[in-house]
Amino acid sequence: MENKSKLLAIIPGVIGLVAVVFFFSILIIKYLWVWTVPDLFPKAVEEGYVAAEISWFAALKLSLFIALVGGMVKGYRTNK
Repeated sequence: MENKSKLLAIIPGVIGLVAVVFFFSILIIKYLWVWTVPDLFPKAVEEGYVAAEISWFAALKLSLFIALVGGMVKGYRTNK
């Protein structure tokens, strides 16, 4: 029973840490996109094939996608 109370005590800290990491990953994706994509793909940005900037919602979706793919890769490695 003592182990259960210890686990319940650390859950808010873990959830807070995950929220902070997730928020910073959105910031990193948004600003790295603006910084790198126009330099790497100038012609595609100029012709409108690739966006020079992405919205906060697009950064959120991209962050979720990366997290899901990372989780699947980690799960695949664990099951081997």
